[in-house]
Amino acid sequence: MKKIIELKNISKSFDGELVLDKINLDIYDNEFLTLLGPSGCGKTTTLRLIGGFESADEGDIIFMGENINDLPPYKRNVNTVFQRYALFPHLNVYENVAFPLREKRVGKSEIDSRVREMLSLVALTGFEQRSVTSLSGGQQQRVAIARALVSSPKVLLLDEPLAALDLKLRKDMQQELKKIQKATGITFVFVTHDQEEALSMSDTVVVMSEGRIQQIGTPIDIYNEPENAFVADFIGESNIVDGIMLEDRRVAFSGHVFDCVDAGFKKKEPVDVVVRPEDVDIVSEEKGMLKGVVTSVTFLGVHYEIIVDINGFKWMIQTTDFVDVDEHIGLYIEPDAIHIMKKSQYSGMFGDYSSFSNELDELSDAESESDE
Repeated sequence: MKKIIELKNISKSFDGELVLDKINLDIYDNEFLTLLGPSGCGKTTTLRLIGGFESADEGDIIFMGENINDLPPYKRNVNTVFQRYALFPHLNVYENVAFPLREKRVGKSEIDSRVREMLSLVALTGFEQRSVTSLSGGQQQRVAIARALVSSPKVLLLDEPLAALDLKLRKDMQQELKKIQKATGITFVFVTHDQEEALSMSDTVVVMSEGRIQQIGTPIDIYNEPENAFVADFIGESNIVDGIMLEDRRVAFSGHVFDCVDAGFKKKEPVDVVVRPEDVDIVSEEKGMLKGVVTSVTFLGVHYEIIVDINGFKWMIQTTDFVDVDEHIGLYIEPDAIHIMKKSQYSGMFGDYSSFSNELDELSDAESESDE
């Protein structure tokens, strides 16, 4: 695939606070790339730098082989869909979408052809004469996307465009955006703090924290092979425990020696061990590799979410098998369910579910709605 954008050693500070720290990133033609991370990680700043709304303190932004550091937004072959769609309330749907073409003095017949093509693409044929203020949030978003795409940009930047929608509409629009990206072949760079959104839509996920890129990969790679404790915790649920790599494919943690599939570590090297909650089997206490006491059980429709105390460390298990609070159980873990990571600055910060609750999780998500 051909590179469209290269970010080279990009740094940016606001009021003396470092927001981006030597970011390097390649973005490719016809790629759906998502910048994912918590509030304040630098993802929106990265997007604004690509769009030309901010200037980097250091480093270079290369667009199709040319340095665009000093190029204003209107001269970049890039369009942006903002979280607040910025539609013109005095113009109808047709004129909102036509606006960029009228600004470029495109011919009347070509404007009509391209506007109708875009409205068809976003499933708004027949809405041409509607006032944008009479539309639902999802329809307004489709108008904003059509307006951004009508001038055929090489790259479309999307800054948390689904954040204001309700859950069902968000799910629908995730599929629609992916379909639109494939239909147009335009590179999409999408910003979100929602892990599920990133995993379901993207070709490539860029996980960010504290102004640095923590990992770049496909959604499957990011989920199955996290590079550090931050990524493992941020992408889905993870039990993360201290371990010792005894030798290739053998690791000790939580008082037991396990076979695993990882190799290439030093003998007796301290490591972080990740076990996803869905990869743990509940067995009888005598058959368990680990033994613990159930401290809470939450029914989530498809499965139970169970917290188990193992020597003072709280594990999460997701299972269709019911067990009761205070029950003594055994845990069985297959070798390929164990993922070994090198120690990092995030070691010891995540992976214990002592204070876990869905309510706290939702509160955290709500706080992330207003990103940097």
